[in-house]
Amino acid sequence: MTEEEETAVRMELARLRQEHRDLDAAIAALAQSTHADFIQVQRLKKRKLLLKDRITFLEDQMLPDIIA
Repeated sequence: MTEEEETAVRMELARLRQEHRDLDAAIAALAQSTHADFIQVQRLKKRKLLLKDRITFLEDQMLPDIIA
C-alpha cells in the first residue's frame, strides 16, 4: 500500500468512525423518544452495522500480512 493510499484509507476510516458515532447518538435519542419509530431505529442500526463492517475491512487493509 502506497503512502497516498494509506492516507486516503485513514481519512475514510476517520469519516466512517465519525458517522458511526453520530448514528449511535441518533439511535440513543430515538430510543429515548416517546414517539420512537421502530422501523427508523432498525434502519439506523442496520446502517451502523454496515459502517462497522466497512471500518473493520479498512482496518484489516492497514495491517500488513504476516505469515505465522
